[in-house]
Amino acid sequence: MSALMEHSNSVMHADEVLSVRNLRVSFRRQHTSVPAVQDVSFSVARGETLALVGESGSGKSVTSLGILGLLPDARRCEVQGEVWLRRRNGRAANLLAMPERELRGVRGGEAAMIFQEPMTSFNPVKTIGAQIVEAILCHNNIGRRAARTRAAELLSLVGIADPVRRLNDYPHQMSGGMRQRAMIAMAISCEPLLLIADEPTTALDVTVQAQIIELLRRIQEQSTMAMVFITHNLGVVGEIADRVMVMYSGRVTEEAPTATLFGNPRMPYTSGLLKSMPSLAAVGSGGMSALPAIAGNVPDPLSPPPGCAFAPRCEFHQASRCDLAIPAIESCGTAHKVRCVRWREIEAPSRQGPMS
Repeated sequence: MSALMEHSNSVMHADEVLSVRNLRVSFRRQHTSVPAVQDVSFSVARGETLALVGESGSGKSVTSLGILGLLPDARRCEVQGEVWLRRRNGRAANLLAMPERELRGVRGGEAAMIFQEPMTSFNPVKTIGAQIVEAILCHNNIGRRAARTRAAELLSLVGIADPVRRLNDYPHQMSGGMRQRAMIAMAISCEPLLLIADEPTTALDVTVQAQIIELLRRIQEQSTMAMVFITHNLGVVGEIADRVMVMYSGRVTEEAPTATLFGNPRMPYTSGLLKSMPSLAAVGSGGMSALPAIAGNVPDPLSPPPGCAFAPRCEFHQASRCDLAIPAIESCGTAHKVRCVRWREIEAPSRQGPMS
């Protein structure tokens, strides 16, 4: 393990907190292996936010769960590749090679996660305070009274009024927005180096969404933690992300700085996602017309199409080129990568940003 750590330290950049390399996840179904994530690689630096976007079924959440070792055991799920995390001591460790007992010490302490639905993530028969206190005690050498004081401070930090009283609430006694804030409080309770936020604003109204985004941005500025933000909402991406990684059918299809991706998308799938966003310009010009949609559905992983997985839905599909093999991911500009054999020929419509 020490040799692997030395190797990782020489390869990882000094400011990188997370480096994922060739992550592959497949689920066992009777005598068949179903691929869910294939050869996903990316890194996140200190203080940086990387957004993972794509339709449901693209592999975003499976990627996040694979990073933290939260997928089913080896009898039902196979995870391959490397996930390097630079720990508090400055050394890098491969989480996928780490024994479960040691990994439990990393989860919640050095790498934390905000789950998609806090109502099902919190224990319904324990108070919010008890669950936050448990997380604090698990990773800090302090007493229970100090941990409870810290829990109240965290609830106050995330904007929950009367935090001492709210510690005694059960999850069902809080609104959806308050539960999400409490989940964030528990996730940041041990000041993680890496925070993975899986759809943290799903099912919340736009006002609460904006408050949650601002809260995460403020916490990140204060702590310089790295963040992986998973969403299908490109409007939210424009508000919080430094870089964007688009996923489709378990693979990375495009990756670029946020402004570059919105202004010059090169993958037809990314262009389709951007076109489906509401535009204030359209509203101002005399009413909202129907938004264009990407025809078809994400392919069945048991019977993927030949070549490019997006080909059956792509308006630029050319069988003689697109169906021959899975396209390699290529560099198409500064810090801009794309997986498309025709990207040089396609002039994508420019977007200035979300809701432009």
